[in-house]
Amino acid sequence: MLEGKALVEDTDMPIKMQIQAMAYASQALDLFDVLDCKSIAAHIKKEFDKKYGNGWQCVVGSNFGCFFTHTKGTFIYFTLETLSFLIFKGASSLSSTS
Repeated sequence: MLEGKALVEDTDMPIKMQIQAMAYASQALDLFDVLDCKSIAAHIKKEFDKKYGNGWQCVVGSNFGCFFTHTKGTFIYFTLETLSFLIFKGASSLSSTS
């Protein structure tokens, strides 16, 4: 397990959820080749959906840009090994009109 070697770049997640995110990332790196970012991301997303409910998104790679809206308390961006991990739950786009 490599979760102790992760470097959190930015987050608003509770610490317990951050630790879980890094543990799932480490687990995925044990299960899949480091170049198989799609499988790594799918594994983490499925684990978060199981533990914290549906709607999670996960991006894994060594070079990516992004712009998104997330639900407060559900965002983490960290690096582990040579990869960066972005995990968040999408924000509801519900809006009311009068």
